[in-house]
Amino acid sequence: MAVAIDQPVADFQAQATSGQTISLSALKGQQVVLYFYPKDSTPGCTTQGQGFRDQHEAFKAANTVVLGVSRDGLKSHENFKAKQGFTFELISDKDEALCQLFDVIKLKKLYGKEYLGVDRSTFLIDKDGVLRQEWRGVKVPGHVDAVLAAAQALNKA
Repeated sequence: MAVAIDQPVADFQAQATSGQTISLSALKGQQVVLYFYPKDSTPGCTTQGQGFRDQHEAFKAANTVVLGVSRDGLKSHENFKAKQGFTFELISDKDEALCQLFDVIKLKKLYGKEYLGVDRSTFLIDKDGVLRQEWRGVKVPGHVDAVLAAAQALNKA
C-alpha cells in the first residue's frame, strides 16, 4: 500500500552510504525529508542534491534529516556523495521497495521511447513517522526552499 498524507509511513530498512542501514523507526523524534531522484550525477539530480547540501544547517536547525533515494547502487552513491560533498546519506533502492512504498515509479518518455523511471518526488515525514507533505513531479528550481519552509513550519507546530 502506498503512503498517504496524514497517515503513518510503514517502517522500512534500506542500505545507504557510509555503510549505514537506515530505518524510519530509528529516526523517530526527528523529521525526515526523503527525496527521490532519477539518477546519480545527472544535471538535475546534482543541482537538487547541491540545494539540500547548501541548506544542511537550516534543515538541521529544523530537526530534520535529509535522505536522497534512487535506484543507483551504493558504489555510484558513494562517488556521487563524495564528488558533491553531500552532508546527508543516499539510500540505494535497487529492489525498488521504497519507490513502490512511495509510488514514485512512473511511465516516462525520452526521445519517443517509453520506460519506467523515478518521478522526482519529495516527502516530509514528521517526528512521529506520519507523512505530512508530498511534492510529486518536482521541478528543481526553488524546490529545496519550499521543502525547507515546510520543514521549519512543521517543526514549530
